[in-house]
Amino acid sequence: MTLTAEQSRRRAQHHYNASLELCPARQLLEAISSKWVTLVLLALEEGPQRHSELRRHIPGASQKMLTSTLRTLERDGLVHREITASVPVRTDYGLTPRGRSLLPIIFDMKEWAEDNMDAVAASRQHHDRGRAAAVAGQ
Repeated sequence: MTLTAEQSRRRAQHHYNASLELCPARQLLEAISSKWVTLVLLALEEGPQRHSELRRHIPGASQKMLTSTLRTLERDGLVHREITASVPVRTDYGLTPRGRSLLPIIFDMKEWAEDNMDAVAASRQHHDRGRAAAVAGQ
């Protein structure tokens, strides 16, 4: 069966998107670019902490979200969980060497955001004004 050019483009686009979803690097980038992941890693930079301590350091993080994030980070080898047999049982979370190796990248991104936030805000306003003018002119 011969495909038209449009059918070939659609098939290629579908294949590309399907492959991209399976890309291990993309999956990992999605995982580590979560705002909660970033906040947890930054909080743990100071040293191991209990779940309750992390919740105090990360305003807005629900218990469910924090637990889910910690499990994902542990699974990815970025955080380790240490359980101490006591009454009650004590669980501490800390960065692994791999997790600690991600901190300089996060710090660089944070610094870039702080250095560029005013310019980005101005660009957004300029863009939004242009769109509003274009819509008004229609």
